[in-house]
Amino acid sequence: MHHPAPAYAVPFTIDRSQAPRRYDLVNTGDEPVDGLTLTHLGTGYSPPLAVHRLEPGRHLSVAVFGADPQDTGAVIVRWRRPDRSEYLWRMSLVGPGLHP
Repeated sequence: MHHPAPAYAVPFTIDRSQAPRRYDLVNTGDEPVDGLTLTHLGTGYSPPLAVHRLEPGRHLSVAVFGADPQDTGAVIVRWRRPDRSEYLWRMSLVGPGLHP
């Protein structure tokens, strides 16, 4: 009998303490992620980011310029696990109860 692999939890948390201008994406997983890219969707401007590797416990800051604080949008996070499998996660920057 074939047993599917267990679900893989997104290895990130978002520190929104500096919102709506800055968000920190923290690797809270137990393995490094490779080929990490972040692409902003929404009002304002956030430069696209690419990082070769983000080790566990490290963070990456996302800056958003000129956005309406109530509508800063979302970020598409793309990365690879050590086995080279690729993942995508759509991260909301502001939602109910999250704006300052």
